[in-house]
Amino acid sequence: MLAKFIRSLGYAWSGIRFGIRTQRHVRFHLLAASVVSILASFLSLTRMEWAVLLLTFALVIAAELINTAIEQAVDLASPGQHPVAKAAKDAAAGAVLVTAVTAVIIGLLIIGPPLWHIFMK
Repeated sequence: MLAKFIRSLGYAWSGIRFGIRTQRHVRFHLLAASVVSILASFLSLTRMEWAVLLLTFALVIAAELINTAIEQAVDLASPGQHPVAKAAKDAAAGAVLVTAVTAVIIGLLIIGPPLWHIFMK
C-alpha cells in the first residue's frame, strides 16, 4: 500500500516536471510566485496572509497543470482542428486566466498596502 502511494507521488511529480519543462506559462507563474515571495519576505505579513499567498500560488500552478492535461488529452483525441476541441482548450485556458487574475488581485490586496506605506512615507 505504501509502495503504491509512493509510486503515485512519482507519477504526480512527473506531471509537475512535464508542466515546468514544456509550458512557458507554468514557468512564468513560478517566477512570478518567487518574485512575490521574495518581495513579501521584506514585509511584515501575518501567517494568514502568507497562507493566502501560498494557496493562491498553488491554485494558479494547479490550474496551469490541469490546462496542460486537457490540452494534451484533446490533442491526442483530436489531432486536427475541431470546434469542440477548440472549446475545451479555450475553456481550460479561461480557467487559468480567471485564477491568475484573481491571484493578482489577492496579491495586490495583501502586499499593496504595506508597499504603499513604505513608498509613500
